Amino acid sequence: MYNKFLIPALAIFSAAILAEVVWAWKKKKSVFNVKETASNFFIFGVLQLIKPLTLAWQVGVLAFFSQFQLWKIPMNVGTVLLAVVFVDLLYYVQHRLLHENRFLWTLHNVHHSSPWMNLTTSFRLNWLGPLVSPFFYVPAILLGFQLKAILVFFFLNLVFQFFLHTESIDRIPFLEGWLNTPSAHRVHHGSNPLYIDKNYGGILMVWDRMFGTYQKEEEPVKYGVTTGFMGHNPFKVVFLPIIQYFRGDYTREIQNIPEEQRPSKPITKTTPKRTKTPTGPHKPHPSLP
Repeated sequence: MYNKFLIPALAIFSAAILAEVVWAWKKKKSVFNVKETASNFFIFGVLQLIKPLTLAWQVGVLAFFSQFQLWKIPMNVGTVLLAVVFVDLLYYVQHRLLHENRFLWTLHNVHHSSPWMNLTTSFRLNWLGPLVSPFFYVPAILLGFQLKAILVFFFLNLVFQFFLHTESIDRIPFLEGWLNTPSAHRVHHGSNPLYIDKNYGGILMVWDRMFGTYQKEEEPVKYGVTTGFMGHNPFKVVFLPIIQYFRGDYTREIQNIPEEQRPSKPITKTTPKRTKTPTGPHKPHPSLP
């Protein structure tokens, strides 16, 4: 199934990247760095080389737990859509833990460590990540969803999220806060204090709205991580956070922000509207028209 969709997906990705390069050149946007882009492609290439092993592991884990299903949900258009929504919720949980658990953040750091945002940034995935990812989707298997339905989500999420890693698309007002958009995902990649630990949803933003982690794009995004730029060496950006963790000198993103700069928690006490101070006009991302 994976190989069946790989070639068409790669063709679409290649065409989109080329279009983004042309856009950046015409608009004089510094969203690409040659060494960084080469590193992104190398990381992606290794991911594809080890894909037969990692995919076998992921499918094997989920297939193992399928023997504990009390019932099986039949596979049709309706149940596949239901599976996509439920698995998207599980993705939210996974993604949030990847950021908010110190060890799991070592496996996700590589995806956020680049100071540049372009479509090839989506290729920056830790080679060890597939070892833990299938366990987050076991609840879907135990509830009776078929493995094929879950794999449909994985493929849709892979393609959908690829197109979120760009500055070439402005905010989409009628979708913001409901579906994941390039604007929402730029926020997610920001190391600004306001943006850290925000917008975890894969396809839907409703989970972030429900659990208080949604943040709209309000100020220019500073990409990268608060621990600083690690260079272009793909082996370093993949493995250094893990090494630092076992050395005992590794922290979460928010822990590197001074206390006084961290966003204050929402105040639950109600305040009369007439006492509110105007916040001023909205300032868009500088790269957006």
